[in-house]
Amino acid sequence: MRFLGLTKYGLREVVVATVLGGALVAASAYLAAAVSGWFWAPAGVVAMVWLWVIAFFRDPRREVPQRPGIFVSPADGRVADITRIDSDSPLGRDGVRIGIFMSIFNVHVNRSPADGVVESVEHRDGVFLDARDPAASERNESTTIQMRVTEGEDEFPVVVRQIAGLIARRIVTDLREGRNLRRGQRIGMVKFGSRLELLAPAELTGRVCVEIGEKVRAGETVLIEPPKDEADGFTD
Repeated sequence: MRFLGLTKYGLREVVVATVLGGALVAASAYLAAAVSGWFWAPAGVVAMVWLWVIAFFRDPRREVPQRPGIFVSPADGRVADITRIDSDSPLGRDGVRIGIFMSIFNVHVNRSPADGVVESVEHRDGVFLDARDPAASERNESTTIQMRVTEGEDEFPVVVRQIAGLIARRIVTDLREGRNLRRGQRIGMVKFGSRLELLAPAELTGRVCVEIGEKVRAGETVLIEPPKDEADGFTD
């Protein structure tokens, strides 16, 4: 449930920031009489921090494109890498991996890239390297979401990975095995800077529609278009 445009995943942090911020402002106001001008500096800092917390947990509505077979971005941020993958990857077959870096100023609510069914959700402990470091994909704390996507009469695996970063310390995955997902549906968030990865099979990847460094928006930006015919393959 969204309240005043904020995500439910940040309720605790918003409440804590509001209570502590209010207490600090009240304390500085009480002491202001003794130290002239002392009130405004700390009050301003508290207000800025509180506004940043509110902004971090914003959850804007998105217009999800409905064209058949497309994959939309699971996160806001910038495309960090686009990589061909094989059967050694979490996808278990040939395909493409698109990594997205989320700064502390991006919307951090994550969304499903496609219609599908959740097959498994696996959390893995790890370190907290900068999410822009290529090693972060393999070494950082992460949650791997295995999905099953139906195309025609066939079913294909799709993977979304939530990866903690240097600042991020908590991954929220609001999913359970067997849950049906709609493209653009909220699935969780990674708090305070992180990385998201979409792994899509080659059979469903006709054209990658983004470039490294490009800004993307969760649920709105099309990352992958489907093949036009069976002869099409992965092109970037």
